[in-house]
Amino acid sequence: MDSYFLQAKTMCFIVSFKLANRSKLLLAMVVYKLEGFLEFVTCSCVFDLILLLNGGSGYSLMRDPRYNKGLAFTEKERDAHYLRGLLPPIVLSQELQEKKMMNLIRQYEVPLHRYMAMIGLQETNERLFYKLLIDNVEELLPVVYTPTVGEACQKYGSIFRHSQGLYISLKEKGKILETLKNWPERTVQVIVVTDGERILGLGDLGCQGMGIPVGKLALYTALGGVRPSLCLPITIDVGTNNEKLLNDEFYIGLRQKRATGEEYNELLQEFMYAVKQNYGEKVLIQFEDFANHNAFELLARYSSSHLVFNDDIQGTAAVVLAGLLSALRLLGGTLADHKFLFLGAGEAGTGIADLIALEISEQNGKPIEENRKNIWLVDSKGLIVSSRKESLQDFKKPWAHEHEPITGLINAVKAIKPTILIGTSGVGKQFTKEVVEDMASFNKTPLIMALSNPTSQAECTAEEAYTWSEGRAIFASGSPFDPFEYEGKTFVPGQANNAYIFPGFGLGVIMAGSIRVHNGMLLAASKALASQVTEEHYEKGMIYPPLTNIRKISANIAAKVAAKAYELGLASHLPQPEDLVESAEKCMYSPVYRSYL
Repeated sequence: MDSYFLQAKTMCFIVSFKLANRSKLLLAMVVYKLEGFLEFVTCSCVFDLILLLNGGSGYSLMRDPRYNKGLAFTEKERDAHYLRGLLPPIVLSQELQEKKMMNLIRQYEVPLHRYMAMIGLQETNERLFYKLLIDNVEELLPVVYTPTVGEACQKYGSIFRHSQGLYISLKEKGKILETLKNWPERTVQVIVVTDGERILGLGDLGCQGMGIPVGKLALYTALGGVRPSLCLPITIDVGTNNEKLLNDEFYIGLRQKRATGEEYNELLQEFMYAVKQNYGEKVLIQFEDFANHNAFELLARYSSSHLVFNDDIQGTAAVVLAGLLSALRLLGGTLADHKFLFLGAGEAGTGIADLIALEISEQNGKPIEENRKNIWLVDSKGLIVSSRKESLQDFKKPWAHEHEPITGLINAVKAIKPTILIGTSGVGKQFTKEVVEDMASFNKTPLIMALSNPTSQAECTAEEAYTWSEGRAIFASGSPFDPFEYEGKTFVPGQANNAYIFPGFGLGVIMAGSIRVHNGMLLAASKALASQVTEEHYEKGMIYPPLTNIRKISANIAAKVAAKAYELGLASHLPQPEDLVESAEKCMYSPVYRSYL
């Protein structure tokens, strides 16, 4: 065994040496096959190699976020890995480091400063970053993701310090596969990609949309347990039509108008097939914040050939459907008994509407076309009706029902009399006092979902919804709102945050080794989330469970998604585990420091 270990160690050194000029991130564990057995090189061996390649100094070990433990390196580790004297003499536990970092973050009053502190920690001490995020998820989720990530994207060029993903621009056309190979990790299971054209409700932010893939993948790890080394954030830079950014000296993207048409499609096609060639059939590609016309087209074009998922269309739909399913216990009846009115007919609105109609069809066995009839959408030109059909984009046409033309949301509310009002417009303050009061006038318990992000773009606030409905509304939003007290009762607003769905959904896809995404998997995820809401939550007006239990929630979602993949014959990891929840929990990444001895 000693000779085998020496051979493995030598092989590790040779491979690492060859990679050294291409990547500063060395192998954490090298697998070397000897006489039919897998010999695992220990962490200590890897550190020896790191030291050899860096002149025998432990200094580089402290600068690698994957391995750095800061002051938590023990006395023996400091001696073993040449760290003696490079750190202050005190040894601090990870728990004390976490307490100190949280105290520091709470001192920042500006949300963007908190964001920068967290990103700085991610770039220097990966495990401590995820430990903080997991243990303080309700406090830090708004910091690393919505709403603060919106401001971070707007100012990304000014605050940019280190690259956290891959930037594939028009300059890389014809050599995208080569560009992908520059990423240090050879195994990638989840890619989150954006072209930055429709970042949240903030519009075209071009290359600076990278904050979205970075943030989403941080949640994949913290909330879904997917190892950070298996995650790859990518921004496709085809330019921007944002004049302010084009004239900003700190802008980090291509300084040109956004490419469209054939030039755009050719770059995306090359990207999609390069990803598949480099990472295989089972890499999950999650589209984020593409403009409507591209989002629907990309999903339709590649869903039959790639493992693709659009979070704005499918993830939002799944989390909203989960809220609706759980809200039925407060509203009464089935989904088919309710009438829905959407403000916004883009990716989110039509995606949610489609999944609602699909679930109703699953319940009553009627054609999906018939179940669409109680679902109405309002866009910038008014209620979507059959007389407008010729001028509508294809994804809106299924929602063009027979009705006289109506302009303005309030007129649509008065005419349709919905029981459920859902906002996905990306435009704030559209659920006015008159709209909410009207909803409350013909509904004992109106359900109002103001889903647009960030907070400034929400259709109304929690306070407004509760006050204008005299405390009778059930309210949920896209960005977080604080609990609100009305006439002695405290209401806890629900947050229809995609973070409830996509981390667990992705984990389930990975567990099963699914080769495609199916709508049945989305329905399974929605039902799994809805089942986590308890009577205690309902008493507070909540239709989503607290985020404090998100890893348990994600494990249950992953199990249901994986089970559906096996049922549909889409899974490749065989045989199916007997206990999928247990399997999900066991494979989740743990941010606890490891011993390096």
